Amino acid sequence: MANTPQTVSKSRASYTRNHLAALRAFVQRVPTPMITRLYFPEDEDGNAPTPAWVESYLRRMQAELVELALAHGSSVLADHLKSSAKAHDSVRLTAVTLKMVEQAAMLAVAKPEATHSVGLWFRPIVARRLKDEGILTLTELVDFCNRRGGSWWRAIPRIGPGRAQHIVSWLRQHERDIGLSVASDVGLDDPLCASDSELVTIDTASVTLVPLERLQLAHALSGTDGVNRHDSFPYIHANHDLDAVRAYLHHYRDQPKTLRAYTKELERFLLWSVTVRKKPLSSLLADDCEAYKDFLRAPSPDFVGPRASRASGRWRPFATAKLSVSAESQRYTVRALRAAFTWLVNVRYLAGNPWTAVSDPIILQREDLLKVDRALPPSLWERIRAYIDTQCGREDGSYWRSIRVALLLGGDAGLRREELVNARREAMSPTRHGGDDESVWQLSVVGKRNKQRTVPVSPATIAALTVHWRDRGLDFETAKDGPLLSTLFVPRTALGQKKYADGTALAYHVDGINKMVEWAMKRLIAGMPDLSVEEMKLLAGTSPHAFRHTFGMLAAAEDVPLDVVQKILGHASLQTTSIYVQAEKQRMLREAASFYRRSKPDEPNGGN
Repeated sequence: MANTPQTVSKSRASYTRNHLAALRAFVQRVPTPMITRLYFPEDEDGNAPTPAWVESYLRRMQAELVELALAHGSSVLADHLKSSAKAHDSVRLTAVTLKMVEQAAMLAVAKPEATHSVGLWFRPIVARRLKDEGILTLTELVDFCNRRGGSWWRAIPRIGPGRAQHIVSWLRQHERDIGLSVASDVGLDDPLCASDSELVTIDTASVTLVPLERLQLAHALSGTDGVNRHDSFPYIHANHDLDAVRAYLHHYRDQPKTLRAYTKELERFLLWSVTVRKKPLSSLLADDCEAYKDFLRAPSPDFVGPRASRASGRWRPFATAKLSVSAESQRYTVRALRAAFTWLVNVRYLAGNPWTAVSDPIILQREDLLKVDRALPPSLWERIRAYIDTQCGREDGSYWRSIRVALLLGGDAGLRREELVNARREAMSPTRHGGDDESVWQLSVVGKRNKQRTVPVSPATIAALTVHWRDRGLDFETAKDGPLLSTLFVPRTALGQKKYADGTALAYHVDGINKMVEWAMKRLIAGMPDLSVEEMKLLAGTSPHAFRHTFGMLAAAEDVPLDVVQKILGHASLQTTSIYVQAEKQRMLREAASFYRRSKPDEPNGGN
């Protein structure tokens, strides 16, 4: 096989980066079948290793690396490894100690050679993409990059700029060992800038609207001579406004959600500036910014259209008119642009920030800001839990058992979707604050505004987690780390393999939680025998956030102190949390009115 180890000697064990990644996954208790799929590809004859062989191989590898670390590592590390071996009959590694062992055993990493197969050094999913294009060895990979230039990765399906950057960086790091060099002009296309053939130039006579990555500006609109350009030495390399905008967005390259949001806002403003005001971004004044704030209330029809691919000619900056007129959206836009211009001033690209003279749009503080009507009534909540419990008891009920964990983390602990998928075992611990020596668990999560808070975890949730972790082949009580809710298998589809290619992304994505709840609601509607029409409608519109609202409503109904509910839900304002109390009162009045209607006596006859 391409990834079969070479002859191992105690002074130089030939393990590749792929092997080390597999061992890290093994130490973190990733199931061996998954490690096999991710890190041990089929050989040229189509033969795949068995999970039993992989586990045996990784155990031998761990023992040999530990032996090298004992010989070449520090005395502190050696003492730690010896103590672990004495306590457990064999050395037990954690993610941290494994990293120390790897550093001490650098001699165990094989050097790449020009004739090596790409499968020896790159993960199976990457190697398979390369081999499909006829790239079998490192020599062929370097030659391919040098022939194609900076956009070489575009010719290989599903490699993408991220993986391409990793591949080129690795090739350059090992140029001396391989004996081949990647040409200096083999860079990476900026993901915020398309290839030259895809660029669209906008001048003062143009009305074309294209996404930021396809945008090219004529000299008059480029900002090269913008009136607000700083006259001192700038801290960024930006010849014009597009360079400056891309430099600012690159600042958020490790925060994909923030990057998408800021790209959208700057893209809209830049297009408005050059097509409506006919001015470069670096020439805009405060009155221009005020005009854009007015424009946000009712964008012109040219800027609004149905959702379409960014590569499509039907793409428009605003997907729907409804989104653009939202007061909250207007305020967010103003603040995002003010922050971007502040950064451009701080790096001395702009001389001043015209947005500082623009006030935020006024927003009415509404009491019904939270859509608490999505919360499930107590009786329906209990019946749903009981029905799901019956499905979890089935032999093939592992997915239902995952659903039960998601439902309880939302409905019993009030977690948001993002908090749910990021919740981890190492952030949980039992306490003795329940009274009568009852153990109550607590979970630390990071919520909105990057604020950390601690929430209680119900006994029912702990029981559900215990079963879910057992489905994963792990013991929840003794586990030290890992996502609380994890996928149980990696789909064999290309998308699934791509998503879990590094073997560490075991937690669900927020979209996966949405699909999980949607899947469950459909089966609840079809399977529960006692649902009313109204309850069916409510379940059909239930989202993961509805369980968080359910927690707030149930807590209010049980007279849990409002400040406690606020701390659990992570609300910035007590006024926000009070909505649940008001909603509970309204629900009480509706139920009472319904009762009065049902028990209404006959009308008195003439007062007799």
